[in-house]
Amino acid sequence: MEELLAHLKAGTAIDRPIAVVGAHPDDETLGIGSRFALVRRLRLIQLTDGAPRDLISARREGFADWQGYAAAREAEVECALETLGAAGAERRRYGLPDKEALDSLPDIVDRLVADLAGMAAVITHPFEHGHPDHDTASLAVSLACRKLQQRGEATPLRLEFASYHLRDAGRVFGCFRPESGPPELEIVLTPAELARKQQAIACFKTQAEMLRQFPLTSERLRPAPDYDFRQAPGPALYEQLEAMITSAQWLAQADAMLKRLS
Repeated sequence: MEELLAHLKAGTAIDRPIAVVGAHPDDETLGIGSRFALVRRLRLIQLTDGAPRDLISARREGFADWQGYAAAREAEVECALETLGAAGAERRRYGLPDKEALDSLPDIVDRLVADLAGMAAVITHPFEHGHPDHDTASLAVSLACRKLQQRGEATPLRLEFASYHLRDAGRVFGCFRPESGPPELEIVLTPAELARKQQAIACFKTQAEMLRQFPLTSERLRPAPDYDFRQAPGPALYEQLEAMITSAQWLAQADAMLKRLS
């Protein structure tokens, strides 16, 4: 793990296969996009297409239906990957609805078991109650790695990138919850890396209002903790957002799924 983290921090090429699991189009770019071009065997796994299935969300962004919104978000990802020099990355798209990934947890885990097999490492979201799909990605990766281990197969190193969450003082972007896991690694971007990432983030025009809240001068990684996904990690930011489930609902559904899948 130390060698991989050292390569990521230094910005040197990585030959080992690395998977990045993002809940939505843009999460992977925000989290670790500056390092995409360095990973020669990069697999990007996208759980949702970023489009809620209601007409209100699509029409608010200027689209007639959710399909048009999803297509626009896919085009934004392609633009960002081209900008970051990672257009040739292998991609796996699960195509689930935004905000509803937890409903498909068993299927996600089964697909991840196959898609993470042979990977040296997987990088995904922390469990921080920032967005229910982020929490589901963290849970699904943990369960998939556990299944690989139970089958006697090599298990990828689990790493996570900083996202967003809620503290008493308000919303926090681009940082982990304090004292919530192992020590983190801060990757400070060079001026050239920063300029390239800013250009990539500009591709996500439908998400501009949200993304402008993220600091882009550095990226943060850490080994994934062994979370207790039955306990809230803190206040749920997504309870402040439109058309989201509550923390209690997510935890209850996750507990039921864990009992089925464990």
